[in-house]
Amino acid sequence: MSRVNRVRCFAPLLLSLAVAENVAAQTLEEKIAQLEQALEQQQQRIEQQQQQLQDQQDRIQQQKRKLEDQQLGLELLRSDVLMQSRGAGPAQSDQPTRQVQVAQNQQQANQQPVGQAPKQSQQQRRPVVAELAEVGGVLTPKGVLVLEPSLQYAHSDVNRVTFRGIEILSSLGIGILEAVDADRDSVTASLTGRLGITQRLELELKVPYIYRSEKEGALIPQLDDDPVASSSLDGSGIGDIEAAFHYQLNNGEDGWPYLILNGRLKLANGRGPFDVDRNDEGIGQELATGSGFYSFEPSITALYPSAPAVFFGNLGYVFNISDDVDKVIGAGSENGAQRIGKVDPGDAVRMSFGMGYSINERAAFTLGFKNDWIQATKTEINGVEVSSSQLNIGSILMGYSYQLRPNVGINLNLEFGITDDAPDMLMTFRMPFSNKVF
Repeated sequence: MSRVNRVRCFAPLLLSLAVAENVAAQTLEEKIAQLEQALEQQQQRIEQQQQQLQDQQDRIQQQKRKLEDQQLGLELLRSDVLMQSRGAGPAQSDQPTRQVQVAQNQQQANQQPVGQAPKQSQQQRRPVVAELAEVGGVLTPKGVLVLEPSLQYAHSDVNRVTFRGIEILSSLGIGILEAVDADRDSVTASLTGRLGITQRLELELKVPYIYRSEKEGALIPQLDDDPVASSSLDGSGIGDIEAAFHYQLNNGEDGWPYLILNGRLKLANGRGPFDVDRNDEGIGQELATGSGFYSFEPSITALYPSAPAVFFGNLGYVFNISDDVDKVIGAGSENGAQRIGKVDPGDAVRMSFGMGYSINERAAFTLGFKNDWIQATKTEINGVEVSSSQLNIGSILMGYSYQLRPNVGINLNLEFGITDDAPDMLMTFRMPFSNKVF
């Protein structure tokens, strides 16, 4: 076979191979394009999933921040509530001592319907203390130190009219009519420290500095020479130092409220009423900054959370310790010297109750009532025992709180006297700082 014939024989075969190769190349290109498209779609799905994951992480962070804010609000509410409910030293007729605060967490109650007890799984959780945002509970946590500077202002305005003489008829009397107006003001700057020893035990120390002033004017119309007599006194210095402990008795399980046992000791380091300077007639030339007597007050506090509120109550008894003063005053007075012997300040029963309510994650307010019943003070004068009248000090409580940062808050508390013996108004501003020390 000639060469030409051989070429003619293999030409169809070569053409078929070229066509097949072209088809294979086109098929490969299509497959590559399909793979590239599939990879692009897969990449888009991955990017969408990554975006969804990022959105979920952002929502989780938002929920965490919201939960932290809610915990701050709850802890702020507990702080304001316990300010009204825990014992804070013996009551005084012209300046009742303000009650001291600790915080309590209600994270368990916040997860339940209003008024219902926590589930069994939550009851097992032992509450921790709430002075910092990341913890919760009833008292200051173990190793946490709270320093709380405070400033308190109290005002009393006493007006009374006294008739000294003989009343012949209801509209006719022979004697002297005396009208007295007394204004009493006091400012107390205090520094309070609280330290969590264990998760259930807290120790407290309070050091006050007191400034007091009193202005009294008496109008006696029957005296023509000078019908108006006035006097002004003041006094300042360190007040009575107070030391206290607070112990959480239970975990608030099975529908029980949280129970806290309190004990408060008040020292007699301040300048007492028998330590002030007096003139020859025995009239004091300055005001006392302390009571002059030691006292001890045991009390118990109950807290019942029912989100978004917390109900509180406190009951205590103040034991005022008697002392033998053994001082002579008024040596130059018309009645002669008066020897002061044993003085037994009256004990007191203290009671308070109320409710705290969380406005939002950071703000809260408190409404309540407190009453102190103070027994008569017995004083031995020249060997004869005389007794004063009993006192009834009742006040309406109002409190406002705001959490600036997880470890810093501000609190404003008001008391309005509703009995004759209570101060007209008492206002306290506090700013607690928390820090972990061990």
